[in-house]
Amino acid sequence: MKLRILVPMLATLMIPATALAAGKGDAKAGHEVFKAHCQMCHGPEGHGNEALAKMMKTTIPDVGSKQVQALSDAEMREVIEKGKGKMTPVKNLSAAQIDNVIAFVRTLAKK
Repeated sequence: MKLRILVPMLATLMIPATALAAGKGDAKAGHEVFKAHCQMCHGPEGHGNEALAKMMKTTIPDVGSKQVQALSDAEMREVIEKGKGKMTPVKNLSAAQIDNVIAFVRTLAKK
């Protein structure tokens, strides 16, 4: 009986933290939010809108880059809610919508 309890507990501990975090949001729903609120600056594939970046005299990082993907979900949330550099805060998004956008952005990670 103890083995029946111990095996699932050990299996749970072996799941990578990234896999657990990935379940927080809905990437498909996040894609829709991304298209409505982020795509103008970050482009449809998250690579950045070069023309806009040039006009604003800045760079827009590729959201699939190692630099962006290295951010924790909490750090991404802060950038979305408060802005960073020339990126202005994204207003009127619910906590669930932000979770969904983060889940979508995670799907754009470079392999």
